Amino acid sequence: MIEARHLTKHFHDKKRGLIPAVEDVSFTCRPGQIYGLLGANGAGKTTTLRMLATLLQPTGGTAVVGGHDVIGDPVGVRAHVGFLAASTALYGRLTAREMIAYFGALHGMADGAIAARIRQLADELDLHEFLDRRCDKFSTGMKQKTSIARTLVHDPAVMIFDEPTLGLDVMTARAIVRFVRQCRERGRTVIYSTHVMSEVEKLCDIVGIIHAGRLVAEGTLPELQARYGERDMEEIFVKAVGGEAALAAAMDAKEARP
Repeated sequence: MIEARHLTKHFHDKKRGLIPAVEDVSFTCRPGQIYGLLGANGAGKTTTLRMLATLLQPTGGTAVVGGHDVIGDPVGVRAHVGFLAASTALYGRLTAREMIAYFGALHGMADGAIAARIRQLADELDLHEFLDRRCDKFSTGMKQKTSIARTLVHDPAVMIFDEPTLGLDVMTARAIVRFVRQCRERGRTVIYSTHVMSEVEKLCDIVGIIHAGRLVAEGTLPELQARYGERDMEEIFVKAVGGEAALAAAMDAKEARP
């Protein structure tokens, strides 16, 4: 499972000094559960996920992912986690099959295991039509499906998705949401970061709302509905972050960052 313990990340800027990106964030996500991390752009979602995936080292606090500490054993974390970043790129000259196989080899998988896993992922993500085409010829949806397959080729127990449906058409987004749901059904631990409220309502067992680097609300959808007196997730989100003015101020602060 994932257990974040007072995760904190500060950045330093020559002109502005210390810039807090994430401040004292703690939460737990268990196997067979989807934890939705919901927040506006610049709220601290991606920084939090990068610390969990060991791409960034925390300024303070720590996290345990799949039984391994992100500071004390980052290699152990990477062996058990699949992290789909919002800005993931593919090697254009490789086919989707070659791309997935390459990352399988990086994880130490045998050729036979890689081939079997590619067949499984091709079935689940509907990759067969373009599996042997070069990545530089792909649509956005094809690229995202290939990115998911290469991220999960080693069949990790912990899966972290950072806005996986961003910029996708409706049918491709639905296919990815369906795949994420299947991951939960197989007992995987899933963190799903998004700002798409409908996806939160469809997928997430627990929702954490992050604003200005802090976790300002957490609970199941019924718990949040009861707490804020709203049925709609968008209205709950706005109330949790302090209203429209607070949200606008946070967005303005994000735009002002270097």
